[in-house]
This record gives sequence, C-alpha cells and structure tokens, in this order.
Amino acid sequence: MNAPIDPRKFQNPVRTAKGEKRASVFFKKLETLWFNSGSLCNIECANCYIKSSPTADHFVYLTPEDMAPYLDEIDEMYDEKIEIAFTGGEPYLNPHMIRLSEMALERGHTLLVLTNAMKPMMRPRVQKGLLDLQTRFPGKMTLRVSLDHFSREGHDQERGDGSFDIALKGMAWLTEHDFILNIAGRSMFSESEEDARQGYGALIKNEGWNIDAHDPAITILFPEMDEAVDVPEITVACWGILDVHPDSMMCATSRMVVRRKGEDRPAVLACTLLWDDPQFETGKTLKESLGPVKLNHPHCSKFCVLGGASCSA
Repeated sequence: MNAPIDPRKFQNPVRTAKGEKRASVFFKKLETLWFNSGSLCNIECANCYIKSSPTADHFVYLTPEDMAPYLDEIDEMYDEKIEIAFTGGEPYLNPHMIRLSEMALERGHTLLVLTNAMKPMMRPRVQKGLLDLQTRFPGKMTLRVSLDHFSREGHDQERGDGSFDIALKGMAWLTEHDFILNIAGRSMFSESEEDARQGYGALIKNEGWNIDAHDPAITILFPEMDEAVDVPEITVACWGILDVHPDSMMCATSRMVVRRKGEDRPAVLACTLLWDDPQFETGKTLKESLGPVKLNHPHCSKFCVLGGASCSA
C-alpha cells in the first residue's frame, strides 16, 4: 500500500518541508498552448484529473472570441508557428470546436485534440467538420484518443461498460479517413511498461491503426496522479541528482487557457494538470503568464520530474 503524503510537504513555495530550496522552472519558449474547451464530458471516469463529467461546469465552453486574443499574442511574440492543443472535458461537446480548430490551423499552427472518440465526435456535424479540416489542412491535425488500457476490461473499469467498443468505432472511422492518431493510456495497471506496449501493439495490429505502440510520444502512458500518495519534494539539487533539466518540464514550454464559470474572461494556467490550485494561475494574458513556476505540488514531482511525462506531442 502506498504511504499517505506527509502533510508538511508542499506547503511553502520557496522551501521544502526539510528547509531546502524548492526547485523552480523558468519559462523558456512557448511550444504548446493548450486550450481547455470546457469541463463537460459525455462520461465520468473513475480517476479524472480535471473532474469532468456530464454535469461538470467549472470550466465553461471556450468561444472563438475567447481564443482569438491568445492567437494574436502568439503572432506578436513569435515569428514561427507552435502547437495548439485542446483538452476538456470532451472537446467535441463544445459547439465551437470545429471553428476553434479552424482558427488555429488558419494561423498556420499544428493542432492536437484530446478526445475519447466516442459519440460526441461521431455526430454527423462534427464528422463533416473534421473531414473538411482534414481536406484543407492535411497533415496538420493529430487526434489523441484516450484508451486507458489495451483490454476492454481495463478500459471499461475506468470509463464505464461499453466505452471501449464505442471508442474503437470512433478510431476505426478516424483511421478510415487517414487522420493522424495517438493513444493516451494509463500506467495504473500491474503490467510493466514493456508489457503495456506489447498489449497496445497487439491491439493496434488487430485494428489496423497506423500508430507506433513503442514510441512514447505517440502511445503515451501517463502515471496516476493521486495527490494523497507520498512523493518527494523537488529541490534545486534534484536537477543534478536526477540528471533532469528544468527546460524539459511542461511548464518551461507550455501554458493552458481556461474559462472558469462566473469569470468574465479566460485565465492562463502554468500546467494542464493543476487547474484548481490558485498558485498555478499565472495571469490573464500570455505575456503576464511567463514567469517562473515553483514546483509546489505532488503532481510536479510524480508526473513531470520523476515520471518524465508530457502532455505535448
């Protein structure tokens, strides 16, 4: 059984519980700008990090008017194009999702959309919009489908009975129309990473998907994010001890835009995972949001520094 987290940890943004200097990540360059499309989802997963569900409304639907100023800021700040990514909730519940995607692609950016590939994505209006974008912007759009496990039993344990089969139908449609696909899985099960990749590889071969199960940037296995489980705090000295560079952390190269319920404008967060911790809300504009990030949360340790995971492609 995992030990509970020491309540003295992650309390001070400057010092750890042992009094050591807490590590920070300084912003390097914007490579991925995430937009949370809204917290509503067609299903409720057992371990959803952002607490999405069919009734979750802590993030309201993002609109084109919300998104446009951030695209303008990117144009002002950088000559080159970046990756624009959408997460949720389920992005294809947002009625503006096709237009939001189109806005990113029209600016010349690449697009990443995280989806469960279930019924919201398979509605005729959404399918028509996706096919139009695929025709007009070939090779610029990647859909990352959440498959928590390569087995029906494992996936449905997390997402509900029947979810696996519905997702496979969505992936079959995407494959038929030559969309670029990734998989997002979880490392919550008992097999080793190699066993997991072998399992995904067998599923991919059986379904005829053009996905590399052994490329960690294409088939991504995320660690579980239980804030109650003890993890070490990351000090300045840890970078050298672990041979990890702070520039490799998500918050060195990405930010996330959200629109909270009741707020009159969106806000920018340092991380896609730390959506409900005020210390990681970094501003209302991109330019305001580019300061250093103190690694004062268990997710910083388990997910990023020790887990080596990244949400970006």
